[in-house]
Amino acid sequence: MPQTRLHVVTDNAGADRLFPALEAAFEEDGLPLSVFDLDEANGIKEVSLYATEEVEQVEQRLRLIMDDAGVDAEIGREVLPDIDWVAKSLEGLQPVRAGRFLVHGSHDRHKRRTGDLAIEIEAGLAFGTGHHGTTSGCLEMIETVVRRERPKNALDLGTGSAVLAIAVAKLAHIPVLATDIDPVATKVAAQNVRLNRVSAYVETRTAPGFADPIFRARAPFDLIVANILARPLMRLAPDMARSVRLGGSLILSGILERQRNAVLSAYIGQNLRHVRTLTRGEWVTLHLKR
Repeated sequence: MPQTRLHVVTDNAGADRLFPALEAAFEEDGLPLSVFDLDEANGIKEVSLYATEEVEQVEQRLRLIMDDAGVDAEIGREVLPDIDWVAKSLEGLQPVRAGRFLVHGSHDRHKRRTGDLAIEIEAGLAFGTGHHGTTSGCLEMIETVVRRERPKNALDLGTGSAVLAIAVAKLAHIPVLATDIDPVATKVAAQNVRLNRVSAYVETRTAPGFADPIFRARAPFDLIVANILARPLMRLAPDMARSVRLGGSLILSGILERQRNAVLSAYIGQNLRHVRTLTRGEWVTLHLKR
């Protein structure tokens, strides 16, 4: 489905008000945002929002947010070519190492080393290739936690490409439930699980939340990994706490550094203990224990 780019040209002050307001408003929708300098000398920036469906409704919301932010400008609209931008962007990416893990495409299989836990992820529609700071942070934390705690069963909540579920399975050889609310992501996850030959360990499932019977059947978990977004993580804190075994661990990411304390507060309020924070750029990965 082609994307539509809604873009607004404003001054630096307007962009500084508008961009964080859009981040907050569209965080749970997962709509991509961007901002860049059109004319640095004169302090002119362009803020863009990308939508694939319900474009009229998204534009109406954008207009309301602009009004609240005091940004008076025209909204431009550009329909982008129907290209798999994720696949295109990954064509030239190099393999990524995170601890013992090597995340790579098929064209880089020859770069595997003895002792690597190689995870082959092809370009697809689901997030999570190892190149993002949240994914690499989770991979490093997974290696540490699994080595120390030797979990017996795990959950990858919001699995995306299933890179984290595959990592746990390859490292620990334990049952892993990999769930996502998006059936497209679940399909991509299942393909990657088969590609990496861990189907005996990883079960993929489209599940909109902890109300799905699969969680009751498989919980409590020794390890839960969730690389999603800060607000959903905070909202899910009570369910997460109920679903992790006493003595078990949570690895949480998709959290900006400025959101760290708010997420920690939500989980500490559920009697979970903060163990470690791993920072990668502007993103953090949290390790908590029950």
